[in-house]
Amino acid sequence: MLVTFPTSSKLEMRQLPTIKNETLRLNALTHRSYVNEHPDAGEHNERLEFLGDAILGFVVGELLYNRYPDLSEAHLTRLRSNLVDEKQLAKFASQLGIGDLMRLGKGADKEGGRQNPALLSDTFEAYMGAYYLESGIDAVRQLFAPLFRDVADSIAFPTSDTEPNNLVDAKGRFQQWALANFVENPEYFIIDESGLDHAKEFTAEVRVKGKVYGVGKGRRKQDAEKRAAEAALKKVGVE
Repeated sequence: MLVTFPTSSKLEMRQLPTIKNETLRLNALTHRSYVNEHPDAGEHNERLEFLGDAILGFVVGELLYNRYPDLSEAHLTRLRSNLVDEKQLAKFASQLGIGDLMRLGKGADKEGGRQNPALLSDTFEAYMGAYYLESGIDAVRQLFAPLFRDVADSIAFPTSDTEPNNLVDAKGRFQQWALANFVENPEYFIIDESGLDHAKEFTAEVRVKGKVYGVGKGRRKQDAEKRAAEAALKKVGVE
């Protein structure tokens, strides 16, 4: 059974909600690189990103809990992981036109920052945090929940029997492969981390019986492990 959640014509049109406070709006769209080049530009968006990440976790968690009453905690957790993945948040940001609005330093802009999944996902979270501060949690829920709902339904209910069960993520699928072939769980190791504190990048590798099967990178340790699992699945020929 599905629980009805509010819809929004604005989000169906993929329009970014308006933040009337211009200072707050610009702060949400401002990357640290822009402030470094324009010291009088105000705050960058890292604090708002922190807040938006927390709001995102709540809104998505509430949506999934209410919409899928028959899913277990484990399945809800995997579904939430798919929805808040960097790649997925970057897709949302692109749909809402955030890339064109970001205030970037010349170097970050020249290096393709407006298409960079990490920057897009961070700015999406910052904008969500700013919108929450101005309009409150009900407004965030009304506008953003439908965006996640549509994707959640496509993951939870594949349109054909031939599609994979997306609730079992890459780590879960590689674990199934490792248990089937070696009766042993894979192990994940963070082998490197680089970048400044506000923009860390982690490198993870996954091993089975001491052999490395995949390496991956991500802004979060769990993202790096997921990418390593995806690489391992490709290596062993499992889609």
